[in-house]
Amino acid sequence: MTWLQRYHMSRFLRDTVWLPPLVVMVLVLLAHPLVGRLDGILSVKAVIGPESARALLAALASSMLTFIVFVFSIMLVAVQLASAQLTPRIIATFFRSGILRISLTVFVFAFTYTLAALSRTEDVVPQIAVWIASYSSAGCIGVFLYLIDAVGKSLRPVSLLTFIGNAGQAVIREVYPRPVAATDEAPIKVASLPQGGASRTIKTRRTGVVLAFDVAGLVELARRADSLIEFVPQVGDFVTSGDPLFRLHGGGEALADHPLDQSVAIGSERTMEQDPEFAFRIIVDIAAKALSPAINDPTTAVLAIDQIHRLLRAVGERQLDTGRVHDDAGRLRLLYRTPDWKDFVGLAITEIRHFGRDSLQIVRRLRAMLENLIDTLPPNRAALLRTELALLDRGVERDFRDPEDRVRAALADSLGVGGAT
Repeated sequence: MTWLQRYHMSRFLRDTVWLPPLVVMVLVLLAHPLVGRLDGILSVKAVIGPESARALLAALASSMLTFIVFVFSIMLVAVQLASAQLTPRIIATFFRSGILRISLTVFVFAFTYTLAALSRTEDVVPQIAVWIASYSSAGCIGVFLYLIDAVGKSLRPVSLLTFIGNAGQAVIREVYPRPVAATDEAPIKVASLPQGGASRTIKTRRTGVVLAFDVAGLVELARRADSLIEFVPQVGDFVTSGDPLFRLHGGGEALADHPLDQSVAIGSERTMEQDPEFAFRIIVDIAAKALSPAINDPTTAVLAIDQIHRLLRAVGERQLDTGRVHDDAGRLRLLYRTPDWKDFVGLAITEIRHFGRDSLQIVRRLRAMLENLIDTLPPNRAALLRTELALLDRGVERDFRDPEDRVRAALADSLGVGGAT
């Protein structure tokens, strides 16, 4: 199995909602005859007659089917409303929710087992099967209440932003494992290439967004061919058929196209697996929509800036020039591009500053973030932050006409408005 096949398999198992319920349906149909045998061995005395048992099981089965359809229709409507309010990119996070899959699995188990019990209820009542069907249906009510509570809390802006912030920090630590030292040079944007240019260029035959690539596998391929592989697009870039995917330097003629192609995952939508910028992108989108005239919710934008603050701190404390990978012998085998400090700062601040330029709350919260990062991050990160702070100052002078408002906007406030200044 190639790396790409393993990647697709892991994503399928992680993201698919319908697979656990389907597995449970099959297991219930296989296990129900065993429960029937156990019922016959134990000879549990039935507390209701066959007609009553069939009526009860039929009512439970029909109500469970209606219940499943109703619950998940409402869930989908709630997610659609939340995505319209915040950003459509949160829909994928909802369908990865463990409680959603567990709840659907429990509901399908109760429905399937009740149908199976109904089909085997004739002159003799399978009492254990009736108990399981009845109590599992009752248990679904408890799971439903927990689901409503969990989904209601998870769809709040602060919960979604915190979840994205946590995921962003995790991918930042994975992509940039080395901490930056205060004396380090500013990270470079593109790793240096050997002289003489590429001996061979491999183009992609697929269209979509670069989701991830197999770093270890590409290094091993380059080692075997005694060559250097340059991965051209950056994770998160959109590529289409004919775009350069790899450039091979020195000995690349021995490398076949297929293993290289199977080392890159391309899909329809960005993910955060190897793309730390995507966490910033989602949070900035939420802030931008909150600052739109149609919604006008600067407090949600302030919550978004809170998460941007923590992510910028995490990025600022990491060494970002990791686009060079060597083999065990110390020879350079793989080059690829990663976002640098300028990319992260521009993505995190520019749009929010633009859309919130006339909001006192946003201007003060951005100022508090920038001043805090200047004071706490290594000195070599401060130049860009000071530039952003100067842009913020010029915006205050331009967009706030009243002198009193300009004075207020020049104060940093971690709450936007209402915090200690």
